[in-house]
Amino acid sequence: MNRGKDANVRKKGCSKPLTPGAAAGGCAFDGAKIVLQPITDVAHLIHAPLACEGNSWDNRGTASSGPMLWRTSFTTDLTELDVVMGHAERKLFKAIREIKETYAPPAIFVYSTCVTALIGDDIEAVCKRAAEKFGLPVVPINAPGFSGSKNLGNKLAGEALLDHVIGTVEPDDAGPYDINILGEFNLSGEFWLVKPLLDRLGIRVRACIPGDARYRDIASAHRARAAMMVCSTALINLARKMEELWDIPFFEGSFYGITDTSQSLRQIAELLVRKGADPEILERTEALIAEQEAIAWKKLAAYRSRLQGKRVLLNTGGVKAWSIAHALMEIGVEIVGTSTKKSTAEDKERIKEILKEDHRMFESMGSREMYDILAEHKADIMLSGGRTQYVALKAKTPWLDINQERHHPYAGYEGMVELVRQIDLAIHNPIWSEVREPAPWDAQPAMKEELQSTQSESETFPASQISSAPPPAASAGGEES
Repeated sequence: MNRGKDANVRKKGCSKPLTPGAAAGGCAFDGAKIVLQPITDVAHLIHAPLACEGNSWDNRGTASSGPMLWRTSFTTDLTELDVVMGHAERKLFKAIREIKETYAPPAIFVYSTCVTALIGDDIEAVCKRAAEKFGLPVVPINAPGFSGSKNLGNKLAGEALLDHVIGTVEPDDAGPYDINILGEFNLSGEFWLVKPLLDRLGIRVRACIPGDARYRDIASAHRARAAMMVCSTALINLARKMEELWDIPFFEGSFYGITDTSQSLRQIAELLVRKGADPEILERTEALIAEQEAIAWKKLAAYRSRLQGKRVLLNTGGVKAWSIAHALMEIGVEIVGTSTKKSTAEDKERIKEILKEDHRMFESMGSREMYDILAEHKADIMLSGGRTQYVALKAKTPWLDINQERHHPYAGYEGMVELVRQIDLAIHNPIWSEVREPAPWDAQPAMKEELQSTQSESETFPASQISSAPPPAASAGGEES
């Protein structure tokens, strides 16, 4: 096709600027993989050509406290010959058998993709036959990329768990203090900062879906007494269906920030009491909150004067769009703007309540607008994902990763202290005063003249012609008195 274009048209196409991050995920398959891959003891098999797995594997900073099978990439690696000759389903069956014999996982998840959906492979039939043959659950995930956005893929993954996993195992240790945490991904291990608080209250997390999850825990999640929804954009359909099918009440909360963490602990305890738990848990919860808040505020006092009045541009989405904003405002930081991308209607209402001004909310902000805000010093730091990092660096503005690629946990009381510490380190890093200094060629006219004068002198007297003169000879009268 390119041969039919003239030289001018070809040059125009080559000069078209690329959008950084445009190739990083965004399809329904990627969304399903994001929700399900953190189930750590399951083998995740991608039925597709190699590129589908290669483009999305291991692109999130979730963490596991045990099995590492989820870190192994499995794909049927279809070729053109497999597609043309109709060998794709047979190759899938053989791949399931090889995984079972080599790794013996408790379950195998099989993901459909664009290519295999277009050629009509019936992965549900193959999975059903393999489950009967090999005696383990083989779960079909029908979320090919062309079916929709990443958020739709999140919801299709939740539907697959409802249809094939949740309710398939009956636990023998169900208790009145069992809860589910939905939409928590354990990024950088941040849920491990919250779980000890629940342990101290005697509350057991029956299933955290999907962060650091195990297959059997999710399969028995229908016996929990209550649930907390963290990221409603991803799995709100799962929470609603579980309430409808198994009478598991849920609420939408956040573990970001001191106030929101305390409120979430209170709501968990209240839901459990409504479902029959001993009311004394309410008193223990308040005692724990008072203790942890006092410790956290004492640690944050050192940063308050340094960050008071600092302005933050928040470019993220979902639960973080309002929870991070609220958390930062608690220590006197001003939010100049926050994105509402991937946020539900409820999330947007919370943002309005927190910021009080609609003009500080934006659905999506272009790189040019973002750059203008930062370059004009309307914000002291930007919190976002890696895709917009280059904008902050171009504007010579501090930047902190708040999305899935981050390396620091920010949940719970300890996580809030760590978030503030990282913001303080970023804003007060001396590198920013250095990079904002004008370059020598952009200096003031007087400095330019001095620089040119120095250069002309060095040209008049080359270094090779300059030598140190010998010391003067001593006078006849002897040493100088």
